[in-house]
Amino acid sequence: QVQLVESGGRLVQAGGSLRLSCAASGGTFSNLRMGWFCRAPGKEREFVAAVSRSGSSTSYADSVKDRFTISRDKAMNTVNLQMNSLKPEDTAVYYCAAASSLSGNTVATGANAYIYWGQGTQVTVSS
Repeated sequence: QVQLVESGGRLVQAGGSLRLSCAASGGTFSNLRMGWFCRAPGKEREFVAAVSRSGSSTSYADSVKDRFTISRDKAMNTVNLQMNSLKPEDTAVYYCAAASSLSGNTVATGANAYIYWGQGTQVTVSS
């Protein structure tokens, strides 16, 4: 059973930066493809970013392209989300997700492709 624990969320002013981290345990990190999703108040859960098992492939929601960067740290068994140029509309609870994958280079952008989920970390961007 894989456990995921997110950290790094907090209140930040518009234009600022945050780095979210997701620590994975209980499984083989190199077998997992990883993703970040968010849920804003009153909205459905949305895809943010994803990274393949190998780290060589990534995908981003259009709303965060050129602002957010997803990466994985194999030594620390973590996946990070660097968030720059934050906007008030980025305010949401951010969730880390994982699933075993046979492919080293494919990413998954749909929530249904993930089995393991963290509890979430709150990001609030003030205007």
